[in-house]
Amino acid sequence: MSNRLLAGRYELLEKIGDGGMAVVYKAKDKLLNRFIAIKILRPEFTKDPTFVENFKRESQAAAGLAHQNIVGVYDVGREGNINYIVMELVEGQTLNEIIAKEAPMDYRRVIEITKQVAAALRVAHRNKIIHRDVKPHNIMVTTDGIVKLADFGIAKAVNDATMSTGSKIIGSVHYFSPEQARGNYVDERSDIYSLGIVMYEMLTGQVPFDGDNPVTIALKHINEEITPPSQLVDGIPPALEQCVLKATSKFQTNRYSSADELIEELNNIEFVTRMVGNSIFNEASEQVEQSRKGQTDEGEDYKDEDDDESYDRKSRKKKKKPKKKLTKAQKKRRILIAIAVVLAVGLGVAVAGFNGLFSGQKDVPDLYGMTVKQAKKEVEAAGFKLKEGKEVYSNDYSKGQIAEQDPESGSKAKKGSSITVHVSKGPQAGTVPNLVGHNESEAEEMLKSSDYELGTIKQQTSTEAAGTIISQDPNGGEEADHGTQVNIVVSDGKGVQKSTVPSITGRTLTEAKQALRSAGFKVGKVTYEESNAYGSGYVMWQQYAANTELNKGTKIDIEVSKGAPKTNDKKKPNKKPSNTDSDDNGSNSVDD
Repeated sequence: MSNRLLAGRYELLEKIGDGGMAVVYKAKDKLLNRFIAIKILRPEFTKDPTFVENFKRESQAAAGLAHQNIVGVYDVGREGNINYIVMELVEGQTLNEIIAKEAPMDYRRVIEITKQVAAALRVAHRNKIIHRDVKPHNIMVTTDGIVKLADFGIAKAVNDATMSTGSKIIGSVHYFSPEQARGNYVDERSDIYSLGIVMYEMLTGQVPFDGDNPVTIALKHINEEITPPSQLVDGIPPALEQCVLKATSKFQTNRYSSADELIEELNNIEFVTRMVGNSIFNEASEQVEQSRKGQTDEGEDYKDEDDDESYDRKSRKKKKKPKKKLTKAQKKRRILIAIAVVLAVGLGVAVAGFNGLFSGQKDVPDLYGMTVKQAKKEVEAAGFKLKEGKEVYSNDYSKGQIAEQDPESGSKAKKGSSITVHVSKGPQAGTVPNLVGHNESEAEEMLKSSDYELGTIKQQTSTEAAGTIISQDPNGGEEADHGTQVNIVVSDGKGVQKSTVPSITGRTLTEAKQALRSAGFKVGKVTYEESNAYGSGYVMWQQYAANTELNKGTKIDIEVSKGAPKTNDKKKPNKKPSNTDSDDNGSNSVDD
């Protein structure tokens, strides 16, 4: 396909990438004289008109995201059976390639890359766009070290369309959030989960869940706990590990609520680690491991020559053992380890192995999603008491399931203390917006702002313009739980009636409007210009020529004379025509 010209301006030069969904070419924009990248969808995806339409809409939305950490989208087009996206050409490597070469990666580099990806997500989320496919393959690192996130909108288009080509899509299952794997509600925190998996892979060189097939992997995301990265690789700051585990929590409510919150946490971790240095975490890890075994290397120096533990049987007191003085290096090392632990605790990090710091305290169990009966057993087994709180609305948990708990899971609390749980009473009901008369894009925004989801989309022959919503279920104005999917039926436009455009030039504005409406058209924009040829208030231009056949309901713009231009003589100027007639809403308004 090289050297082919698309849209009369994009010259394909060479193939630079090949994925499951698309082929990427380096190209030149002959109009703007710059090099670009063009992503061409594989033919199997373009056979589904729903997918193509969703792909175009979502990519156009992504084109509005301007940020240094986002691969810019310049254009979306179709030529014949070729559907393509014109993008910024990024000189560099994918994060997938970097991980293959460098992993396990230095934690400081992991923090820096993650912060930049999170910055890209922050911009997208503020614009109500969820990426849905954050993975190393979609993350580019330029030769200057700038990280750029690509492919906004494509995953959304896939999810909204048929999944018959899922074998090509499912490659991202290693990074799917549990809610994606279940087919449930996806939000900003789903992107954060995927980014947490990417962090895990950068730190350890492997994904937390793998298997023989996509279904197996998806089930692991849902059911299995992630192995802490420190069990695979030494030298990971405890605070960073805790950050990864929080980002990849099974439950959306337990993750970082936003990209901003994740960035703030990473900044704190970066500050602390910069203070204590790099080697300290390896030493801290060693000390933790040794404390688990009940001994230290340095403890060997304090032993008696006799291996038998010696007691005074009468007093039952252990004999004192001679101690050797610590060297300056040993003292310094211990001080640094102590600083690291204190700082970690100050950030709210529960460092495994330092149980002495939490004497009499135990880990709070995770009760989210359980019934009260199940939670009571879990709590009592852990040495706590269960206290029932209030009922709360929840979009994430069904009625009767625990939706909130205090203290939070993963924190520590005194043995025997109470854990308060708040039980879900299901999603809060609201009023479904009326989508009839709107197009699909408008409907999606209306639903999102009202906390509903767009469900199935069906086409039906109608006299309405193509793409216009003609019915919905539930109906507009009905009460339904937030998060409910609203199914819509869209006109295919095949039943649209035609009509002949009347001649309205030379008529008054009122007459022109009446003529257009009688013919089945709508009045579009009405503008005013000075004219020597037409008297004030008369139509001197119409958007479509008389006798043109158009779909009924088409809006037609018109231009009205304001009269002759003003002169410098002292004659009274022509009186301007009224901007509105009795049946008009305004001079520049669109008549619906």
